[in-house]
Amino acid sequence: MRLLVLGFVLAAALPSAGLAQTTSPGEKHFDPKGAPPSTFTIELRKGVYATLPFEDQRDFEEAKRGFIAEPPYKKIMADAGNVAWDMGSYQWLLQGKDFESIHPSLQRQAVLNMAYGLYEVVPEKVYQVRGFDLANITFIKGDTGWIVFDPLTAKETARAALELVNEKLGKRPVLGVVYSHSHVDHFGGVRGVIDEADAASGKVKVIAPEGFMQAAIEENVFSGNAMSRRTQYSYAVLLPRDPNGHADQSIGKNVANGNVGLIAPNVLIKKDFEDITVDGVQMVFQNTPDTEAPVEMNTWFPQFKGFWAAENITGTIHNIYTPRGAPVRNALNWSKQINTALYKFGQSADVMFASHSWPRWGNARIQEVMRTQRDTYANLNNQTLHFANQGVTINEIQNVYKLPPSLWKQWAAHSYHGSEMHNSRGVINRFLGYWDGNPTNIAPLSPRDSAPLYVEMMGGSDKILAKGKELNDAGKYREAMEILNKLVFAQPSNQAAKDLLAISFEQLGYQMESPTLRNIYLQGAYELRNGLPTGPAVRSSAPDVIRAMSTENWLDFIGISIDPKKAEGIRFTINLFTPDNGEKYIIEMSNATLTNIKGEQAEKPDLTVTVNRADLNQVMMGAATFDDLVKAHKATFSGDRKPFDQLRGLIVAFRPNFEIMPGTAAKAASAPAEKPADPFTLPDMAPPDSAGD
Repeated sequence: MRLLVLGFVLAAALPSAGLAQTTSPGEKHFDPKGAPPSTFTIELRKGVYATLPFEDQRDFEEAKRGFIAEPPYKKIMADAGNVAWDMGSYQWLLQGKDFESIHPSLQRQAVLNMAYGLYEVVPEKVYQVRGFDLANITFIKGDTGWIVFDPLTAKETARAALELVNEKLGKRPVLGVVYSHSHVDHFGGVRGVIDEADAASGKVKVIAPEGFMQAAIEENVFSGNAMSRRTQYSYAVLLPRDPNGHADQSIGKNVANGNVGLIAPNVLIKKDFEDITVDGVQMVFQNTPDTEAPVEMNTWFPQFKGFWAAENITGTIHNIYTPRGAPVRNALNWSKQINTALYKFGQSADVMFASHSWPRWGNARIQEVMRTQRDTYANLNNQTLHFANQGVTINEIQNVYKLPPSLWKQWAAHSYHGSEMHNSRGVINRFLGYWDGNPTNIAPLSPRDSAPLYVEMMGGSDKILAKGKELNDAGKYREAMEILNKLVFAQPSNQAAKDLLAISFEQLGYQMESPTLRNIYLQGAYELRNGLPTGPAVRSSAPDVIRAMSTENWLDFIGISIDPKKAEGIRFTINLFTPDNGEKYIIEMSNATLTNIKGEQAEKPDLTVTVNRADLNQVMMGAATFDDLVKAHKATFSGDRKPFDQLRGLIVAFRPNFEIMPGTAAKAASAPAEKPADPFTLPDMAPPDSAGD
């Protein structure tokens, strides 16, 4: 019966799909040590089927509605020569098979996210290109041109989308761009649809919520290197796109890898509600700060009763805590902002569309989805704190909090991007922090120090390995994970322990509805078996992003990069002056700490550095060094140069190749040492929230 149900759903999504067939247990795994789903995982999936509302096919009907055309290609190349986007790498999802290595609810979402091409949302007014990036790009037809909402991650994918729209609907100039919020998959492709000169002159309106520029960069700078590494887990960007690897990212397939740009907005929305007309299109913007992003805004189109939900309402419950690392979001405020939109606009909306997922049509359907998502975020916040006020801790809540059955029966309440487990922990972290109230845990030993004690008390590695295998064989993967993790931290070179722990991780990954959790477990399994992956890190610290970064943020990051052990005993004061924008800073090193203050200059500095901010950008991007600028007479050092050389020697160049699981780093002799980066260069940053995260 479960196969017939899933086959029916897949057929609804794809007219050419027939009855779904289960994957063969003999199908080859991409990893030589990888395993197919166990009988316990398969049985768990059977149980899940009985609880899921597969009979509700409205999402599939809505995802297909308005389809106009898809391009003749599945792959979009970046200007640099690499593949920026490859929808073809996910075509295996359209075979009509029931993949037993993928949670059935997640497989449903993964198929829904296979939409690819141009769609009409409102006849003669609103169009979307879907499947060109993690996000959708939306085109509003004005009197004479296009207004573009959220121009994707990369110039190349946004450009391809605009070309498709102009080809199918007639060429029109872009007269407006709206950034709904501050994540890179909603602004990074802007140079694919407009020129900066047109924005600077005001010919093109670039509209964003107040605080956009600061929010667009700050979340990913101070901990950007760690985020890059953690993104490899939460987005599984290095795993094959495969039934045993990466299947979906819940709000889209994945993030495009192209040219990331940023053009500063020339219109900022500052009020709670603000009415602006561009090219004959009236737009009422609703500011919704501290929801899915630090700054974000919905939009109401009164002329055709359309509601743009940005990323506040999508086909999933989102992250409250983002595993790649970001400030914990406010689930209660998120719910309240949806409620405001529901009563301000939702009572009369005929269509609701967003920067991810698919539109909803009809007022009753729109209100249903808005209420479902409103209630889910509120329930997550309220019930988690309800349990917390009864003593349930951050280390227990993931095993206690569950969606009420009335919400579980609604697809729009399912946590694909988020998960009930990590989101409930995020709520407690927001209100109560990481400590669970147990004095033992306020300052615990590091795992590498505590693990040997546990291994000794458990009778040594042989007993733990035997028990771990016994638990895995019984399908008790979380229990096996607990004890094997201790052994791996105590004995990082014990490959037998790592292989057993990888089995636990892999089966847990197959069982997860949330692709975020699936990815984390599967990436952990891969690294335990094969070591750290190699290859270039994802780079999103593009020139536009660097230029948008404040000098103060850059100086703060240098302070984070200082090695405190080497800095002990060093004292100096440096004045920094950037004449082209008139900024002044005092930079002080004392007590092994680097600080800065804007708008001041020390009376007796050890050194004064004068450099235009435009030239400083070249240093921050790694295109030039300070010495290069001095030689080119683009920077001057007045006073004692020693503090500068001391500072340069104290900076650690971060690299996103540190171990997460012990014993997975490559041996030092196996690869030549990389050339050290210039210490003043801003390191590559993780794709912000990523991109929707």
